[in-house]
Parts: sequence; C-alpha cells; structure tokens
Amino acid sequence: MGPRTDIELVEQANTTLYETIERGDHEALSELWLDGQVSVVHPGWPVLRGRGEVLRSYALIMANTEYIQFFLTDVEIDVIGDTALVTCTENILSGGPAEDDGSVGPLIGQLVVATNVFRRTEDGWRVWSHHGSPVLADREDEDEDEENGGAGEGGEEAL
Repeated sequence: MGPRTDIELVEQANTTLYETIERGDHEALSELWLDGQVSVVHPGWPVLRGRGEVLRSYALIMANTEYIQFFLTDVEIDVIGDTALVTCTENILSGGPAEDDGSVGPLIGQLVVATNVFRRTEDGWRVWSHHGSPVLADREDEDEDEENGGAGEGGEEAL
C-alpha cells in the first residue's frame, strides 16, 4: 500500500478518537489531543478550554459511562494545509450502570452532530477542538410538517 492521503490519515485519526472513547482508554485519548490550547463542547456543556479541562471532562464521562458506542454517519473531511475539519453525525448508543441483579443497565440512543478540528504535527494528526451538539428535531416529524405545508397540529405554524 502506497502513502496515505491526508484525507485518509485524518479519517483514521477521527476513527481512532471515537474508538478510544469507546474503550475508555484515557491515556490513549490524552495522546490524541494537541498540547496547549484546545477546546471541547460536549452536548449540553459549556465550552471547556485548555488541555487539563478537556481531558478532565473525558475522564468524568468515562468514569460515569458503563457502555458507549459510536456509529458515525455523514462524515465529511476537508484539509487545508496543516488543519483538517471533520463534520459527522454521532449515532450514540450508551448505557448506564448495571442493574442490581447484574443485568445490563438501560441503553439510550442519541444523535449528536459533531465538528472535530485536527492539526498536523510531527507525530501525526492531533485533535485541536471537538464540538458536539445534540440533534433535537426528529427527521420524521420534519418530513410530516413539510407535507402539511409547515403547519403543526391544528394547522398552526410550529414555533
């Protein structure tokens, strides 16, 4: 196999980011982030800046998440020079703590749209910023509204 393109290398870095979170490997996750001024916005959280704050947030998430799996869709990658922008939809399946009888805890599905920014370093592509925003609208509801001329129930315009 010949040299990989920047797009392929960024795609691998992005995949590795999510696989590392799934495994709960905080040490490996730390190696994927740039040193210095980085930022993260987890869905529903304020912006966190600085490597320490960002990595602490992931440690907190990993400590309180029994199970998590990401199915990435709509992945788009753009590379300009030493900066890469990845947008995608995170189809997340996560689970809480096991039940008292040892059975699997409740599983929850969630959609998040994410933007991941990477910078090229001597050690490869590293995460500079991650921003995740929950998808609040149900696509099926939107399609039905469009069919009804944008009207919600009772023929009134949805707010």
